[in-house]
Order: sequence, then structure tokens, then C-alpha cells
Amino acid sequence: MGLLVPGENTTAPRPGAAERFGVSNDGLTYTFHLRADARWSDGMSVTAEHFIAAYHRLLTPATAAPKANTFFLVKNARAFATGVLTDFNAVGFRAPDKRTLVITLEQPNPRFPHIVASGPWLPVRVDVIAKYARNWTRPENFVGNGPFVLSEWRADQRIIVRKNTNRYNASQVRLDEIQFIRFDSGDAEERAYRAGQIEATMSVPPSKIASYQTEHPDELQRSPLIETRYLSFNTRRPPLDDPRVRQALALAIDREKLVEKILQGGQPAAGRMMPPALRLAEASSELPASHRHDPAAARALLAAAGLNAKNFPRLELSFWTSPAVLEAIQAMWRENLGLEIALTQREARVHLAALATGDYDIGLINAIPDVADASNLLGDFATGAPENYPGWSSAAFDAALARADFVSAENELLAASAVTPLYFNVKTFLLSPRVKGWREDGLWSPDFSAITVAP
Repeated sequence: MGLLVPGENTTAPRPGAAERFGVSNDGLTYTFHLRADARWSDGMSVTAEHFIAAYHRLLTPATAAPKANTFFLVKNARAFATGVLTDFNAVGFRAPDKRTLVITLEQPNPRFPHIVASGPWLPVRVDVIAKYARNWTRPENFVGNGPFVLSEWRADQRIIVRKNTNRYNASQVRLDEIQFIRFDSGDAEERAYRAGQIEATMSVPPSKIASYQTEHPDELQRSPLIETRYLSFNTRRPPLDDPRVRQALALAIDREKLVEKILQGGQPAAGRMMPPALRLAEASSELPASHRHDPAAARALLAAAGLNAKNFPRLELSFWTSPAVLEAIQAMWRENLGLEIALTQREARVHLAALATGDYDIGLINAIPDVADASNLLGDFATGAPENYPGWSSAAFDAALARADFVSAENELLAASAVTPLYFNVKTFLLSPRVKGWREDGLWSPDFSAITVAP
């Protein structure tokens, strides 16, 4: 459990290991006050030094933590993580006493509590890691400070967690055990739910959503996510290096048809890259004209680029999921532009590896920020960013991002048509009426501490 924990449905974070916090008038210094009764699962008190040691480990260059950038708002954290600075004492973490953690930022950010509540900021016991090395996550060695602790982990079968009896509010955690079961397919998982073998499933076949909505509306749950599904155009490959071609492909897509006829899960068509939870209230929620469905304009742009159905080179649209959506987009490109774009389905890890190396033409991507902060989502498109899959670079975008002008940065990205958003994802799942107290945020982070299951 972190200093703070995510709020339900993107609301403000709630107290975690820290029972309260304060912020200085200039917005640069946050002071977190830890609970006096906070305990690890082995009974040891949770201290501010535990958090600092965990952050030190994560930011150490040799650790190569993939989410170290979520700490770069902290004073000198980026410099330490990149090896420019070697003295961790100069990084903005300080523990005046065991129950007080002071964090100093490089610049103010009102979203910092949301960042602190994110997964990368969870503490780990570095002494346990030092003792067991790579085996520190085995059930018999694992030490945590959350409501549950790891009890069993059978690869490709199941994970079992049990109540952490040393937690400060263990008496309020009603479940003694939770089992996470792996199934060979989504259909098998949905059948297990119908048979009463499991109480919740995220696998709801689109073809069955309507029947569940009619016959079991109390079981069909929908939860908005801070997640944008979009197409990335590899701007390093011709003809996608021509923005007119990218824009033509974007204009040929009917997003409303995708969500209403294909997905049918309540997903809203994406008006921008940033989901509603990250967008400023005064910011536009409409797609710019360069991305709105307009087949005639798409054909004109393609012709202006000197291309047509006969001389257009072979391109592939690669993906790991949602084949029906991609088949619909393929049909739109065929109908509106006369283009035959091949579809290539890969395993998720293979797909991600291809995106990272630029070995693709057009790819389906789900943008899920590590924290509920616009800079984290848009930061992936900065020049040289590891997850800048389009291989796109813009000085204007980088400058807007640096000054936290996210509206201008997003406009630059969409004007270049380096990507084109499709829809904002919604988690559609089935939950037994026996289950009460289900809570989660918009980043796939559930909170099982308040759940009860009736007999």
C-alpha cells in the first residue's frame, strides 16, 4: 500500500500508509504523516525510511525500472536515475522522523497526489529483497503492507492472496482469501461465471452484452477507464511519412459506427487523445476536422499525395486484440479509399516488441497512463520517448509539454496525424449480486479491502 491509494472512478486519492498530508504554499513541498499503527505483514512498523529506501532502489540506474519516470517530478530524481547525479541525498526525499516523509518537487503539480497513489510508488522492503534476491516475490518470502498478502502462485493456473492480519485495519477487511483463476479462453471464463464457479469476470463476449443487459442487468457492470485505444502510424515508413496519407486514413474511419455497431460496450468514440478524466474543463472535447469522418476529404488528400488504389503500397495493420474493430476499419479503408490494408494479429508481447523497434506499419495501441496525469499520457510522444511508437518528433509539441500546456501539445499531435484516436475504453464485466463493496479507479486498480460476499 502506498502513501495514498487511488480514489474510486478517478476521484481524489484516499489515505493509505499516510493518514494525512499537507502541501506548502508554493506547491513544491509535500509532507506525509504515516499512520502510527501501519505494519508490514511480518509485523514490522512501516516507516518513512522504508519508502525512501524503496524509491532509492527504483531510481538507481542499475535497477532499470521501466516506470522510473513517474518520479521525475521530484527534485533531482531524473538526474539521479540517468546517472547525472550520484548522491541520492540530493534527491527530494527526506525523513525528519520515522512517521514523516517530506517530498520536494522540481515544479508544482496539483496532480501530484494522484502520482503518489499510482502503482510505481508502492513501497517494497529492500532488506527482504537483499536477503532473497530474485526469490523475494515467492509466497513464502513475500512481505507487503496491503490488505492482502501473497499466499500461492501457480504459473498459468491461479494466484491466491490472504488477509494481512498485521494490517492496521485488518478487522475491517471482510474477506479471508481471494483466488484469481486463469482460464484458457474468455469463453471458458464466462461459462465458469454462469456456472457459479467464479464471482467476477472481465471476459464478456460482445455478442452476449445485449442479452446480459436484458436478462441480468444487475450483473453487467460498466466502469469508465482512463484509456485511449488509438492507431499509431509509423511515420518513418513511406507512404506514412507523408502527413496527408496519415490524415486520409484517419478521415476514412467512422468512430461512431465502431462503438455503436461493433463494440456495443458503452465505449464513447474518442474526441481527443486525452480521456475526459485528464482533460481540462475548458478544453475542447471534439476531434479536429483533420480526423473527423469525411471520406471525400480523405480521397482528396490521398490524390494530392499522388496515391490511389492502384499504386498504394502494401501496408499492414497489426494488433493483439479486438479483431472485429480492426476488420471494420479495414472495410472502411476499402470502401472509402479503395485500399486493401492487410491485418496481422500477433501475441501481445510480440506486438509490443514490434512497436518498440518500429517493425510495423500501422498498429493498434491502448494508451493507459501509469498515473492519472495528462503529462504521463502525452509524454509518450515526446522526442526520443521509449514508447513514442510513431517515431514522430515535434519541437512545438516538446515545448508545449515542457510548459505543461497539454491542450497545445495534444493539438500538435493530432494536427500531425501521427496517431488517430478511436475510442475511450470502458471496462465491461460481470459481478455476482452476492458481491458488495467493489471499488476501483480508472487505471485497472481494484480495491478489494471493502468487499463482502454473501453466502
